[in-house]
Amino acid sequence: MLPLSLREILKSSKNLLAFSAGIDSSALFFLLIDAKIPFDIALINYQTRENSNKEEDYAHYLAQKYNLKAYTTKAPKIENNFEKKARDFRYNYFEKIIEKHNYQNLLTAHQLDDQLEWLLMRLSKGAGVSELIGLQEITQKSNYNLIRPLLSITKKELLEFLHSNNHKYFIDSSNTSDKYERNRFRKEFSEPFLDKFSKGVKKSFDYLREDRGFILSQFKLIHKAKKLRVIEFKSLKTKAIDIHLKELGYLLSNAQREEIKSKNSLVIGGIWAIEIVDNLIYIAPYIKTHMDKKTKERFRVAKIPPKIRGYLVESGVSLKVQQD
Repeated sequence: MLPLSLREILKSSKNLLAFSAGIDSSALFFLLIDAKIPFDIALINYQTRENSNKEEDYAHYLAQKYNLKAYTTKAPKIENNFEKKARDFRYNYFEKIIEKHNYQNLLTAHQLDDQLEWLLMRLSKGAGVSELIGLQEITQKSNYNLIRPLLSITKKELLEFLHSNNHKYFIDSSNTSDKYERNRFRKEFSEPFLDKFSKGVKKSFDYLREDRGFILSQFKLIHKAKKLRVIEFKSLKTKAIDIHLKELGYLLSNAQREEIKSKNSLVIGGIWAIEIVDNLIYIAPYIKTHMDKKTKERFRVAKIPPKIRGYLVESGVSLKVQQD
């Protein structure tokens, strides 16, 4: 089930599996065992369900049985906005383990159903190819790789694997709650669609990943410092700006995307300065500040766009761009 290319990468790496004891992560656990891939596990106990402590105990049982390390922690009670806060807590915990113990890869058990749910949710709100794909097989983080080995496998296939091998797993009752948008999309759209068209969906995602690769090849980040970004582009400037602003925490409206298409110097939402000079895009917080003549002349000689200069002065960031 695991892609051959990923198996080769993982066998020579130090891997940490994000484990929940649910269907997906349990299936990935045993697939990794079968493939003789080295890994350890990390679990967050949110203390929200009857089985939460049993799931944590199961993680320790598996670790002892297969001679792995198991890192577990209990999350504080989350009162509101559970999904986002739980995710933030989870990844913060994983990244602390990764940094302390020098793991190279974090493995998560997202599968084809998750991929399709994401696509449908983004499609309902308006999105381009790179947003529709969402989940990537390998995502490079600052000091590790986030790897999702199951993106071409359906939940139904994972369940069949668990049952045929008599592997234990737990059912997360929150996955059936209609209060979560992703569950409604799963129940009403993705599950019945995959039941009939899983082969076509797998092939479509292969094609979409190829298209996304072409899009991303049209621009690249060549300078990053605090909240400053400088991107070199061949085409698709609006898409380049959209992606990097999203990384900075700002989502463009359709009207703002249209404005970017027609202008090379603008301020978005009164917050972000965007300057396009030749084949370079400059993005930085928009700050008005006093500059003496000497500073202004230094920026002019260095060809720093006017709307970017205030941020450089206030943040102390230096900018010297080298292009290929």
